[in-house]
Amino acid sequence: MTDYLSLSLLAALAAALLVGSMLFFAAMVAPMVFKVLDAVTAGRFIRRLFPVYYLGMFAFAATAAAAAALVRPVDAVVLALVALGFLYARQVLMPRINALRDRELAGESAAGKRFERLHGLSVWINGAQFLAATVVLARLIVAA
Repeated sequence: MTDYLSLSLLAALAAALLVGSMLFFAAMVAPMVFKVLDAVTAGRFIRRLFPVYYLGMFAFAATAAAAAALVRPVDAVVLALVALGFLYARQVLMPRINALRDRELAGESAAGKRFERLHGLSVWINGAQFLAATVVLARLIVAA
């Protein structure tokens, strides 16, 4: 029984860190960067911040998934998919988005449209991850 409680608690804690960090980033950090910094500096800062963000969120989601695997397998699968989404965003989407943004700033208008589409996809994925992680967190809390 104590192993179950320990794994459930670890899963809930990691999921809470994931949800809280995502909320803090979306509601506080990202908007503040573009209010305080000029566009060029904000762009450079965000490009350095996002790889760290994605890696941190992956770590929280993967930890929660691993802890939940034996006690809440369905929730573990959802959290594993969330974790994989962060890896996909970091390793695949982000480099493409950055390259398209560079081409747009260099004057290639078609790149701007593709940038907007991929950026929109990354925002949608992040929102879906947030929703999924929040639902799983609520389920973990109720199950405790």
